[in-house]
Amino acid sequence: MAKKNRSKGNPAPTIEPDPGDDDLVNNLLTQLDTQDEDTVVNEISPNNEIDRQEAKQRQSAKSRFQARQVRRAAALAQYSSPADPEAEARLVKEAADEEKAISKICKKHGRQMFQINPDGHCLYSAVAHQLTLLGKLTSSQATYVAMRAAAAQFIESHPDDFLPFLPAIEGEDTSTDPGLMSPSQFRQYCHDVRDSAVWGGEPEIQALSRAFNVPIYVVQAGTPPIVVHDPSRGSETDEFKQDGVWLSYHRRMYGLGEHYNSLRSHPPT
Repeated sequence: MAKKNRSKGNPAPTIEPDPGDDDLVNNLLTQLDTQDEDTVVNEISPNNEIDRQEAKQRQSAKSRFQARQVRRAAALAQYSSPADPEAEARLVKEAADEEKAISKICKKHGRQMFQINPDGHCLYSAVAHQLTLLGKLTSSQATYVAMRAAAAQFIESHPDDFLPFLPAIEGEDTSTDPGLMSPSQFRQYCHDVRDSAVWGGEPEIQALSRAFNVPIYVVQAGTPPIVVHDPSRGSETDEFKQDGVWLSYHRRMYGLGEHYNSLRSHPPT
């Protein structure tokens, strides 16, 4: 898909979901996540430790789903209520602060932002752009369609690596493990990654990093400032390779919607 480089002088549009459009709102919030985990206390032994870890993963998945539901309700309430000048001013300030923080990190690491269209495919388009710059793919190969297919294929081929982090849809009675997707839900998830405009997030970044065997660094205005996905070294590293995929992650650039941009190499000034 061809991407347009948005001029920095033009204000970014605010995407406001229609409260009656469940699909759009779900797409906007599908990757919102929490890191809370309930503590499971067991006697420490090899078998109990495995059970404890599996229980924590299942509980965490369910907690993430519930948190998204709460945030979805809050977002609908926000956009269905009358305009609040103070709230709008706060959002503008948060967006400016976010851009400032990300720009500071980019300057430190010799990176310059390349704007990607906010169309639901932004993660995949940003990764495709980076892989072209790295010479790993030609421009004709590096499309969001190809990136979606690669992510979906990798996730589908490694269910044990991804299922603990993909919570089941509440109300479904086909799941045999509370909080985890059933096989049919997992197939549908992979189908949506491949063939819809649903947003990509952490699972898809991990899948693309491993599929192309390339580290992916995600710069954000938060902690940690750079989220690392390195198939050879994991996430615990302070070394950043210039020949990796560099992305920026924005929570406020387009109002409610999360967004990814590509970060081109740019010599420090």
